[in-house]
Amino acid sequence: MAAKLFQIQPQDNAAVALSDIAAGETVTLGDTSYTAQAAIPAGHKMAIRPIHMGEDVLKYGFPIGTARRDIAVGEHLHTDTVKSKLGNLLEYRYEPEKAPRWVPAQYSYLRGKTFDGYARPDGRAGIRNEIWIIPMVGCVNAIAQAIEKRAQEYRTGTIDGIYAYGHPYGCSQLGGDMTNTQKYLAALVRHPNAGGVLVLGLGCENNEMAQMRDLIGSVDERRVKFLLCQEVEGRNQVGLQGARLVAEIAREVRDIPRTPQPVSKLVLGLKCGGSDGFSGITANPLVGEACNELVAAGGTGILTEVPEMFGAETLLMNRAKDERVFEDTVQLINGFKEYFMRHGEKVDENPSPGNKAGGITTLEDKSLGCVQKGGIAPVMDVLAYGDVAQEKGLLLLCAPGNDLVASNALAAAGAHIVLFTTGRGTPFACPVPTVKIASNPHLAQYKAGWIDFSAGRLLEGETMKEVTADFLDLLLAIASGRAHAKSEALDKHDLAIFKDGVTL
Repeated sequence: MAAKLFQIQPQDNAAVALSDIAAGETVTLGDTSYTAQAAIPAGHKMAIRPIHMGEDVLKYGFPIGTARRDIAVGEHLHTDTVKSKLGNLLEYRYEPEKAPRWVPAQYSYLRGKTFDGYARPDGRAGIRNEIWIIPMVGCVNAIAQAIEKRAQEYRTGTIDGIYAYGHPYGCSQLGGDMTNTQKYLAALVRHPNAGGVLVLGLGCENNEMAQMRDLIGSVDERRVKFLLCQEVEGRNQVGLQGARLVAEIAREVRDIPRTPQPVSKLVLGLKCGGSDGFSGITANPLVGEACNELVAAGGTGILTEVPEMFGAETLLMNRAKDERVFEDTVQLINGFKEYFMRHGEKVDENPSPGNKAGGITTLEDKSLGCVQKGGIAPVMDVLAYGDVAQEKGLLLLCAPGNDLVASNALAAAGAHIVLFTTGRGTPFACPVPTVKIASNPHLAQYKAGWIDFSAGRLLEGETMKEVTADFLDLLLAIASGRAHAKSEALDKHDLAIFKDGVTL
């Protein structure tokens, strides 16, 4: 009979139900039997030792909260019996001796491998050769869409797509909000998956085109064009002028070939959403192994969702490459807590209803599973929102947990692909291929039109080594254009930009 309980670490007093356990049912873990005191759904937790009120509840070898009352063996561990320990700002010590031992030679699957990508003038490589129409202000979204429609006839040669991206920002914003919008849009203009870009403005917005051009910096103006709609005279002429500019861009980029690129140029964004009780034992560890393999081969992984680091932050801080990165990580965590507190919100106001239904009880429970996507490599740098990755290796990025905002932030930071683990499923897309990894076999089958890969194979007896190899092969195929993420067939026309401030 297949095991129904899984203990992640020997010191854990909470075990995960691998399938539904009925009230009164007796299940075994190793040589010990346990009788469920209540029904425990798959992905949820059972107490396997007595836990006294106020005592730590342990999962992944770390506290995920404390007991609200005395808990007997066999009881369901969830929101009615376990509460978060999280609170206000904390002080931290840099303790690199507590970090896991990083031995790159143990990760050799990607060593020497290449993908077929598009060489870019700045030395980076794209995995798609698309033309993007990027509005500087939401007022011109409809114009951008009209230009996209007119310009489809120019999708020839190696051009993978022509897309207009809409958003509601760029005007009536102040201070940090405007800075976030400008940095984010400038980073997208420079993204290597965009062979060419039409930057579209209105002419009277706060986000002035001159400022944006300074922020974007030097570009090849044969492949990056700028258009202010208010400066174009005549009815329907803006759409025609925009389409003409896209045609000029297309002539420059339609013959760019795919050529072998070292895997060290690949950048992966690491994200989870709609997590369940299996995410931290299948999908997130799988992505962590893929990140380890890529970093060992000289590539880059970017981990974000700062609120979902709360409770597991010291695991990342101790992996900082030096004191500077440690201090930047402390500021990343405490700065985001201060953001919560400015708005009168509790630091532990997480997980979501869907997370709870899937078996995640506290934010610590969620975070300890979440950070596994970053593997065990050293943390090399911390990026502010809108920053573009410069360092190789594992990086941390400031962005919220919101799926759309965080995935867009990863794209702007330079991620070619976003790896998105999920136990509940989601169809959303962002500007770069968004690969959905299911934490359990049921989801992979039930939502086959959304899911690209099943980490649930780990629950069915396959080894992490086998599953990781297949997963990396899929990523190389997607990077080379031989395969596509399911999300690429869905609508990806809307940008999600981080907002925290006054709208005029």
